[in-house]
Amino acid sequence: MTSTTSARRPEPRNRAARAGYRCGECGWTTSKWVGRCGECQAWGSVLEDTGPGGGAPRTATVAPTRSPARPIAEIDVEASRARPTGVDELDRVLGGGLVPGAVVLLAGEPGVGKSTLLLDVASRAARAGREGPSDGTAPRGRRVLYITGEESAGQVRLRAERIGALDPHLLLAAETDLGTVLGHVEQVEPDLLVVDSVQTIASAAIEGAAGGVSQVREVAGALIAVAKERDMPVVLVGHVTKDGSVAGPRTLEHLVDVVCQFEGERHSRLRLLRATKNRYGPTDEVGCFDLNESGIEGLTDPSGLFVSNALHHVPGTCVTVTLEGRRPLATEVQALVAPSMLANPRRTTSGIDASRLAMVLAVLQRRVGARLADQDVYVSTVGGARVVEPSADLALALATASSRENIALPRGLVAVGEVGLAGEIRAVTGTMRRLAEAARLGFVRAVVPAGSVEAGTAPAGMEILEAGDLAEAVRACGVSGERAS
Repeated sequence: MTSTTSARRPEPRNRAARAGYRCGECGWTTSKWVGRCGECQAWGSVLEDTGPGGGAPRTATVAPTRSPARPIAEIDVEASRARPTGVDELDRVLGGGLVPGAVVLLAGEPGVGKSTLLLDVASRAARAGREGPSDGTAPRGRRVLYITGEESAGQVRLRAERIGALDPHLLLAAETDLGTVLGHVEQVEPDLLVVDSVQTIASAAIEGAAGGVSQVREVAGALIAVAKERDMPVVLVGHVTKDGSVAGPRTLEHLVDVVCQFEGERHSRLRLLRATKNRYGPTDEVGCFDLNESGIEGLTDPSGLFVSNALHHVPGTCVTVTLEGRRPLATEVQALVAPSMLANPRRTTSGIDASRLAMVLAVLQRRVGARLADQDVYVSTVGGARVVEPSADLALALATASSRENIALPRGLVAVGEVGLAGEIRAVTGTMRRLAEAARLGFVRAVVPAGSVEAGTAPAGMEILEAGDLAEAVRACGVSGERAS
């Protein structure tokens, strides 16, 4: 008896492309659906993608070039110079201003002041177009187009009147359709385009609601294309998620040229602008703004917001200097130590990391001998500042020891240094820059880690107290605690 085997039929080569799946956060592709992205490990972000990502590769057709390739030394760079926006703090973060054809994504929590800031920038840019050059020739009108998708035109008009941003060269349109927005750009031919926000604009050619992954990618791609074609700077407002990251696909951050984060506490007037990505400038600069009833103003010297103007000298306060990017900011740390009636004493913080406070208290009790196990400790910063830098450890420890012993620190004292678990005080970066800022504000004494300041380099009129460990620093300031038995 003979057995027959059936040969496997070969699959055709030119079969239809299968639908693949793409991660909406990072763009990772796969041939089958999975619940978790294999690249960024995000859950529920893998969606079906009918593009070429999951099928066979396609061969691109050769297209004629618009302009021939030229030697890099012959490229004109004057057209790509940054143009100031009129807001110095924004120009500091952007690296000098807005570059023609650049696309800037500004993200922040609701109510932080994104729309107020951009409306002020738009009005200043419109007014700058009417300023004549030094040769006396008539200036060309500079038009700014502001597209609002979240508010009505009347609401934006009321805000512009409140902050003094009314200008005839500032044009406003309330639209949510991408085709209509591009039509406004063709008609107005603006020198600056502001879209508030990119999640509210939708394209009729793409299925899905506004704000979806496909819609955000399509809208951003179309606006980036028109920006590059017209050499027109575009500023996009973006939403953020619960953890503070930019909402939408992660490819949105890769497509734009600059990504800025606008931060600030809801109950504080201070607003900080940081650049997490910048193709035209640094990413270590920070812009400071004051959000008040009359609008938003740049703060060239924001240190006064973080230092109290108490008329009397009280225990439990110490000033440190932190670095926000490359900008030194003087911040006052306040501590209150009181007897506790609870089995587990309270440890309450505002503006200070709670785990950092727990570490400093443990070092104070173990290495210095301060009795804190039966004490409630409350620590806060002045002006709503958020201190996350380890250089504030020494000021936090001195303020706590001062409150525990009810002895005020010497007047005009500033402390900079990181406290280790062994009780040592470690050096921090930018010590001389911090001391120069402290001397400018009128501080006359500084407690710094040993060996961090070279002889003859200290600011004039400032007394430097070098300490190798926390116990030495506490004794030098006259607030040493009892030695535990």
